Amino acid sequence: MGRIWAIAAVIVLAALGGIVWYLNRSDCDVTLDKNASMNIGGPLSLVDETGRAVTDADMFKKPTLLYFGYTFCPDVCPLDNARNAEVLNILQARGYDLQAALITIDPERDTPEALAEFTDFLHPDMTGYTGTPEQIKAASLAYKTYYARVPGDDDEFYLMDHTTFTYLILPGIGFVEFFRRDESAENMAERVACYLDAAQ
Repeated sequence: MGRIWAIAAVIVLAALGGIVWYLNRSDCDVTLDKNASMNIGGPLSLVDETGRAVTDADMFKKPTLLYFGYTFCPDVCPLDNARNAEVLNILQARGYDLQAALITIDPERDTPEALAEFTDFLHPDMTGYTGTPEQIKAASLAYKTYYARVPGDDDEFYLMDHTTFTYLILPGIGFVEFFRRDESAENMAERVACYLDAAQ
């Protein structure tokens, strides 16, 4: 009997937590106007972590948290993508269906296999994308990101300087919001949920 009460208590606490989270959500006054996207985004032609050629239509079939980074990044990219994975966990636990994507800015080292190892470690619903230098540059220009190889003598262990925004892409709409790297997973999830609710 005690075990049943313990399970019931956990269920009640979880429900109360969800209610508190909902009531404490920030203002959900969001815009989903396709013309209000600040000209961010556009057609993409890349290669996914399985080696398959894809376009933006293939990549964004569900709401997506999009990040530009690289797997050899020593600190920023792992932390940012781990935060994005946590956002997925928070929202998926509440019934939202979304995914995350990493477009490499280091196609020289980021093979499909390297990307798959990186993303699979972080979240099963995160996918990595690479391509030719020209394809990566086109994707970067479409999302107005910056990246450059840090000057140095080491041809193997070089670093990349790059933008650290995470973009929210909605199917049929495109870019709707971006998040800075100092945004917490909880606050980010709250804002993303506003857009997902508005898109229903």
